[in-house]
Amino acid sequence: MINNSALIDKTIAFVKETLKNTEGGHDWWHIHRVWTNAKLIAKTEQCNLLIVELAALLHDIADSKFHNGDEEIGPKTAGDFLKNINADADTVEHVQQIIRHMSFKSGFDKASFRSKEMEIVQDADRLDALGAIGIARAFSYGGFKGREIYDPEIKPNLNMTKEQYKNSTAPTINHFYEKLLLLKDKMNTPTGKALANQRHAFMLAYLDQFYSEC
Repeated sequence: MINNSALIDKTIAFVKETLKNTEGGHDWWHIHRVWTNAKLIAKTEQCNLLIVELAALLHDIADSKFHNGDEEIGPKTAGDFLKNINADADTVEHVQQIIRHMSFKSGFDKASFRSKEMEIVQDADRLDALGAIGIARAFSYGGFKGREIYDPEIKPNLNMTKEQYKNSTAPTINHFYEKLLLLKDKMNTPTGKALANQRHAFMLAYLDQFYSEC
């Protein structure tokens, strides 16, 4: 059986190689930040750290929005890799379940899986969508998709269905209201909530400045 340290090292190498040409908001450095924050949050929670680390490292290994909306390609890619390096079956299954259920869009569905490890990784991922990093990532992805920065004639849709959310082409500023500013109240852990509050406040200040310049 492969030891935990070797599992992490092999996973890091796999993720770096797989994501080397990915859009800047979903590249290795996004993964690295989520992994780092997940380990930070895990220090204050009772959890299986190996599961937390592997899920954080693999959570965006094949993001559905870059694969024609296929929501199973991520769990499958992660599972195939972990099986390949001889991770035990329970670890593989738990990591796949986390990847399958942790995203914001998964919140449109009735929750069918929950674990402390998923709550930690979900908080770490949400933190990277907030604050200065979150703002940079939002505009990076908006530019990648050719979206407008802002159009005052197009109002945010606060009652989207899952399909509307997945297929939205709205200006990037709308995404603040449709997702980013909602994340603070969706955090799971005390550490995650505290960090989210700080980043949320920064985003509100940014929006004030943005509108004053407009």
